[in-house]
Amino acid sequence: MNYSDLPKIDRVVDEAQRCLLALAAIPRPAGGDDSCVIDARSAAGAEVSRLTAISKPALTEAARRAVDGLRDALLRQEFTAAAETRPPSTSFDKVPVVAVSSFTAAAETHPPSTLPGVLHPGRHHGDSAATKTPPHPTPTKSSLFESAVTETLALYSQLVRPSLRKVINATGVVLHTNLGRSPLAPEAARTAIDAAAGYCNLELDLATGKRGSRYSHVVPLLKELTGAEDAIVVNNNAAAVMLVLGTLAKGGEALISRGQLVEIGGSLRIPDVIEASGATLREVGATNKTHLQDYEAALCERTSCVLQVHPSNFTMEGFVEEVPTAELAALAHAHGLPLIYDLGSGCLHPFIDSGIGREPTPSRIIAQGADILTFSGDKLLGGPQAGIIVGKGAYIRRLAANPLLRALRIDKLTLSALEATLALYRDGRAMDIPAVRMIALPQDALKGKATKLAQMVAGLQESPTTAAEPSVAPSLSEVGGGSMPGVKLPTWVVEVTPASCSPDELLRRLRTGDPAVLAYIREGKVCLDVRTLEETDFPVLARLVAQALSDVTASYLAD
Repeated sequence: MNYSDLPKIDRVVDEAQRCLLALAAIPRPAGGDDSCVIDARSAAGAEVSRLTAISKPALTEAARRAVDGLRDALLRQEFTAAAETRPPSTSFDKVPVVAVSSFTAAAETHPPSTLPGVLHPGRHHGDSAATKTPPHPTPTKSSLFESAVTETLALYSQLVRPSLRKVINATGVVLHTNLGRSPLAPEAARTAIDAAAGYCNLELDLATGKRGSRYSHVVPLLKELTGAEDAIVVNNNAAAVMLVLGTLAKGGEALISRGQLVEIGGSLRIPDVIEASGATLREVGATNKTHLQDYEAALCERTSCVLQVHPSNFTMEGFVEEVPTAELAALAHAHGLPLIYDLGSGCLHPFIDSGIGREPTPSRIIAQGADILTFSGDKLLGGPQAGIIVGKGAYIRRLAANPLLRALRIDKLTLSALEATLALYRDGRAMDIPAVRMIALPQDALKGKATKLAQMVAGLQESPTTAAEPSVAPSLSEVGGGSMPGVKLPTWVVEVTPASCSPDELLRRLRTGDPAVLAYIREGKVCLDVRTLEETDFPVLARLVAQALSDVTASYLAD
């Protein structure tokens, strides 16, 4: 490196800095806010039928990052006087803003790594075959400016893109915790949007004009669907268990079988919830076997409740035994104690009748004598995240009087989505709930979906060199979300074998696309499980797969 070139590099970088930051100084439209608008056109000259609203602070930050990357790249490439080949009369600090319009669409439609000549901040060019940039001519001031502008717009797109965004779930895991578990039914989503977009009667009795209860919107439905006397809802099932124990067992002992001291998601354990509620844990029985007499022997004047926890996220087989709910309820009631049952991921649809899993319905547990039952709203039920509590009216009234309820209450969006989901069950439309429908999908429907998607992917491939012909194959799905442990759902997948990259690289490109696609690898092939895909996603998904295959092939050929 010739250190005498450093001043020249600084001059080029300074000019790029002035040009890029000039974007943020575009006069804002009359009556507009602190933003500017660039008319985006494609490199081929075709008009893009939308305007890109540019946030000035975000654009300035993107420009700063791009110029930092440009300076770093110039130093790494041992920039020479070739960067000064442009005539002195061409001053880039006066380039009109419209000059960047030809790069705007390119930055919006291609990831930075696919744009020719783009310099990437922080990337060590040439370190490995995976990170090596394609060879390009000795940079000129014009090409450097073009690269800086393109990189600025690409970085800007990343800066202003929402962090929480759509993901196409091709994993086959229906209740994928990392992807938000249950997708809402269209009716539930629309109802939540309506509630959020304006005012609603959240805590107003329209008949009397007086203040009402937010829980009144879902209580009648829950009573009808579960057979319970009353109900109340909080923000998740862990909160529901804590509220119940903090109200009915605080200061006393909660009897629970050792085999039911489960750990739920996020390393949260039932003993921790019991302790946080102010109750004392009293273990009975053994890990694999607990008998009724174990509970009887542990009863004392400090006993405040009997707690039964359904193993919704694990199974025990072999030499195991537990006390039936009806017998445990009879024992608790004989001593004037409530039987509290934590169902975990409770379901309102009887999957067990179709041979799927062994999950009991809330109505069955209530009928067996449980006084209080808690379960989630966003798992097998297929609604929004919520902790649902149903049971005896006297106990529910005590829960409603606990000041902790206000800290755990749910908002209008959750209530509206939950009400709409429960209404689908009431109306016999459980199959309109995505999670329920996905779990119950028959094999012929799944194979038909896989065949259709494979044909769409094959039809969009630009060259047979990008991958082998997509094929369909049988596989297994999981319910996920800590629900139906051990249950494997027969399914069909589309298998894609890339020709010019590793399956991991194709998976990465799909995951970082827009929208993101989450799939998995089996036996060296990228698999797209159609169980968790809606057919409305097929055109977008097929295009993303074909584009990812094309991009990796282009990179491979360039290298």
